[in-house]
Amino acid sequence: MTTAKRWTSGLLAIALSALLPAAPARAIVSTGTPTTLHSDTDGDTEADRQAVSREIERFRSSSISINQAMAIAEARHAGATTADVSFDGASGVPVYRVKTLHNDRIWRHTINAATGELVGGEAALPLAELDLDDRSNLAALGAIKHRLADAVHVAERAASGKAISGGLVRERGRLNFAIVVISGDNLKEVILEPPGARTK
Repeated sequence: MTTAKRWTSGLLAIALSALLPAAPARAIVSTGTPTTLHSDTDGDTEADRQAVSREIERFRSSSISINQAMAIAEARHAGATTADVSFDGASGVPVYRVKTLHNDRIWRHTINAATGELVGGEAALPLAELDLDDRSNLAALGAIKHRLADAVHVAERAASGKAISGGLVRERGRLNFAIVVISGDNLKEVILEPPGARTK
């Protein structure tokens, strides 16, 4: 989510009052306003805007959606669930970087955003090598019914756009899905709290 954080200095936080058992359905705007394209770095603001605009243009011209990229990565290991996904259009070929959780490991996949093919194989990191907070977040992810794909669907509907990244964040002791959605020329961050994702 670092790319998303770099792009947004404000945010549109949309909290779900509840995720329904089968499909999340209702969102409430709780705070914020739409964010125009800019970076919170100390660099040239106009150059930052142009770089973000190029990234969004590459995203919009991609054939593979974020949901398709997650499904491709999850299909590599039966029972895997996506913990984090982001679009990367800065290098030669636009790709999705997808991290999935399966059998006490985080698997890292790079999916070609034009073809859906896996780029460069996959890498695994045992959960035991992560810090306590990350292990706790991933344990909570494994315990809840809803998946990142559900949160992406709700966020896209609530923010009237297409998700470019998503993952887990912990705010005020609660584990949430944070989804960045492109809506028009704006980036909006949507925060969703899945039921059962409480801190210990």
